[in-house]
Amino acid sequence: MQKARAFFFILFVAFLCSPVIAQEEEEDPDADRQAPIYSEWTPFLYARGDQTINISLGVTIPMVFAGTSGIINHNLTLGGTLSVAYNQFLTPELYIGGEVAAMAALTKGTNVLYIVPFGFRVGYQVALHRFALPAWLRRFELPFTLTVGGAVQSYLDNEENYLGFFVKPGASIFFRFNQDWSFGLNAAWWWIPQWTEDRSKDVYGNFLELTVAARYHF
Repeated sequence: MQKARAFFFILFVAFLCSPVIAQEEEEDPDADRQAPIYSEWTPFLYARGDQTINISLGVTIPMVFAGTSGIINHNLTLGGTLSVAYNQFLTPELYIGGEVAAMAALTKGTNVLYIVPFGFRVGYQVALHRFALPAWLRRFELPFTLTVGGAVQSYLDNEENYLGFFVKPGASIFFRFNQDWSFGLNAAWWWIPQWTEDRSKDVYGNFLELTVAARYHF
């Protein structure tokens, strides 16, 4: 009799616990199907070692030319320029590299001034991808650069070229078209001094560069 009572007691406890067990078995598959939790943190577009090659084409506008006696009438007209630059990122924002360019500008007397600048460049890039902006705005990048080096200058087909100092600060805006390419606009200032043995003949030339650019990322 006692065995029968124990048997019915076990059946009664099992009956009471069965809904709980069934509920746990039904919840387990749902838990597996829950959507994963994604972090709101967005990684940088660039990492150490990323590289770019920039190709720029546009115009140079002669600005102020000055000497020891004051402003100089340069008689130069609008010029054209082509440049190629290489950059390597040290951090997601900071990069270094090099640049070489060529510029030709006519004078009012149809003579030609040739300048071939080259130098080391350093830059800092602001990537709007990291800010809470609309998706299309986050694809814009704002690089700021400074190139320091030399410039070979030739005028009136002189056999002796002048090699002088060259400084070029600039700012750009690029649109990241895809993983490999971005396209944009550059604005830069060329500062090209000519120092001679006779200080009274020193000339400080200034040009404004406006170019369109394509940038390849790898």
